[in-house]
Amino acid sequence: MNPPVGLIAGKGKFPLLFAQEAKKNQKELIVIALKEEMNEDLSPYAKTIHSISVAKLNTIIRTLQKEGVKEAVMAGRVEHTKLFSELIPDFRTAQLLLKIKDRRADSILNAVACELKKEGIALLPSTTFLSHLLAEAGTLTKRKLNDSEMKNVEFGIQMAKGLTALDIGQTVVVKRRTVLAVEAIEGTDECIKRAALWGGENIIVVKSAKPNQDMRFDVPIIGISTIQLLKEVKSKVLAIQAGKTLILEKEKCIAMAEEQNCSIYGWENP
Repeated sequence: MNPPVGLIAGKGKFPLLFAQEAKKNQKELIVIALKEEMNEDLSPYAKTIHSISVAKLNTIIRTLQKEGVKEAVMAGRVEHTKLFSELIPDFRTAQLLLKIKDRRADSILNAVACELKKEGIALLPSTTFLSHLLAEAGTLTKRKLNDSEMKNVEFGIQMAKGLTALDIGQTVVVKRRTVLAVEAIEGTDECIKRAALWGGENIIVVKSAKPNQDMRFDVPIIGISTIQLLKEVKSKVLAIQAGKTLILEKEKCIAMAEEQNCSIYGWENP
C-alpha cells in the first residue's frame, strides 16, 4: 500500500479543496490541523487529524513520521501577524527562527521545508491535485477590459512584480496608473479595503507570484471571499498571474464575478 500523504492545514477553503481532491485520487490523508488557524471540517476526507500549534514544529514532524508520511503539502493561510503574537515556540521552532536571515514568508517556509526534508518528508507543490484550478491566460469572464483598464492593469503588473521581488506581498491596487495600496503583513483583503478608502469605486486589483515562485508554498490564491470583497468596494477588475494563481471554487468565482459585472483577467509574463 502506498504511504499516506500529509496535509499541513491552515485557514480557509484551500485545505478542504485539497483534501477532497486527494480523496478523489484515492490518497490516504493525514492532516496536521494548525489549531490557531484551521477552520474547515476535513474529517470526511482524512484518515486521522492531529490538532497541533503552528509553533510546535518538532511535534508536527514527529507526528507525520509516526503516521508513515513521506510526502506532505502545505495548504491554507497562516496569518503572518502570528509572528508577533504570544505563541510559545518549541525548541526546534525557536532554533529555526534564530537561524534564518529574516522572517519573510519565503525565509520561514523554506526553512520549514528543509527541516521536513532532513526528516525524510518531501514537501510537494501546493497545487498537487489542483492544477485544474490554476488561472488560464486571458479574460476568464464575459466582461472584457476596456483600454483604460488594460493600461492600469499593465501598470499594476509592473508594480506588483517589484513588490513580489522583495517578498513583501502579492497584491497591488491601482487607479489612474497610481498605486493606492500594496499588500504587506495584513494580507490581500485589508490591502483592498485600504485602497478603497483612498480610491473609491473602480479600483483595479493586481496579484502577482514571486519572480521564482516556489510552488510548494505561499502560492497566490483568490476565492469567493475575494470576489465578494470586490463587490463591496465596487471594483470591476481583478488581474491575476496565469499559471501561478489558484482560483478556489473556480466555477463559482467566475459566475459570481459575471453576476456583478466584474472582469477576472489572467496575465502572462512576456
